[in-house]
This record gives sequence, C-alpha cells and structure tokens, in this order.
Amino acid sequence: MSAKGRPEGESRSAQREGSPLSGTRAAMPADPPPGTALACAHARAGAPRLDPGSVDAALGELPGWERRGDALERTFRFDDFHRTMAFVNAVAYIAHREDHHPDLAVSFDRCVVRFTTHDAGGITRNDLVLAAKVGALVA
Repeated sequence: MSAKGRPEGESRSAQREGSPLSGTRAAMPADPPPGTALACAHARAGAPRLDPGSVDAALGELPGWERRGDALERTFRFDDFHRTMAFVNAVAYIAHREDHHPDLAVSFDRCVVRFTTHDAGGITRNDLVLAAKVGALVA
C-alpha cells in the first residue's frame, strides 16, 4: 500500500473506476456547446448598444432566444409550479451575481425571460451573456 491508501502502482483514476462516481464524467465534445463562450463571460458596466446585425449573429449561439424589438426574449416551460419557481430563483441568483436583471413573466408552468439594457436603449453584450447563462440552466 502506498502512503495515500492505494495499492502500489495504482493511479487515482484507476482507483476511481470502481467508485460510484466512475464513468460520470461526460466526454468533452469536439466543439463546445453553443453559447459556451458567452456563458463564461461576465456583464460589464457601460456596455454599448449592439447593432441589429451583431445581435442576429449572436442569436445563432443562443438556442431558443429571439430578438423582440430592443430585447432578447425566451419562454421556458416546466412540468409544474415548483420547477418554474426553482428556475426563477436560479435566474434571480445569476442576475444578482452579474448585476444585470431581466424582466420576468411567471405563471404556473412557464417563465418568459426578457433582457434589455435600458441605459443603452437596447441590446448589449451583457444581455447576450445573461441569456447564455440563463439558457445553460436548462441545457
């Protein structure tokens, strides 16, 4: 036995293979999922308004999101009220951490999330970042 409690010559990964957690890591995809770079970014104060072409290009990385006027919007559907509220609380946590808050319309089995940056008069990179983070909650 080694000093770390493993049989001599056995690696940590070999030891893990028999554990209940073995095989739980997903293989990394060849290409990262859409929106990954945005979801890893953070909102920044003073972000400028984006032109419609830039917003439309970014929407290709944000499945389910649509541009509605000067905002990004997506409807999330759930099986029941408890799941809807769990989602709303997760969105609230993300919004608080990023200091960028959406408009939410909540009902029994759905939540409509709408991002816009009022100070900039439209959609900014902050809205894209938060849309990616919120979308990742249900990915």
